[in-house]
Amino acid sequence: MQPSIQDTEKEIIDEFNLLGDNWEDRYQHIIELGKELPPMPQELKTDEKLIKGCQSRVWLHSELKNNKVYFTVDSDAAIPKGIVALIKRVLSGHSPEEIIAAELNFINQIGLKKHLSPTRANGLVSMIKQMKMDAFALKQIPK
Repeated sequence: MQPSIQDTEKEIIDEFNLLGDNWEDRYQHIIELGKELPPMPQELKTDEKLIKGCQSRVWLHSELKNNKVYFTVDSDAAIPKGIVALIKRVLSGHSPEEIIAAELNFINQIGLKKHLSPTRANGLVSMIKQMKMDAFALKQIPK
């Protein structure tokens, strides 16, 4: 069974707490998470799938299966790729309603937003916004 959004957030908070307060180690962990993403099929890397508001190129593909939203993500830059991998880990495989309602408190609890440059922080907000908008759009599809 899929863990709840809150359970996954707690898992991530625990992971980052184990790394201590060293942001070099934390960034390295984020980069590793990006490297672990399954490759995104080249045909999904279209301009329509690019997240607007990200300085780097970040692609997002969303699909609905059995009333659950599944995200496929990729980026051409290491840190944004790791960040979008984290958000995907929390949200993918949940219902549109759960995704829309998710508060994603883990972002502030691990200190991510305050350790990002303003452009990366804007990109983070754009990633979350696009995933929630896609979940909302998929929710509207008749079952």
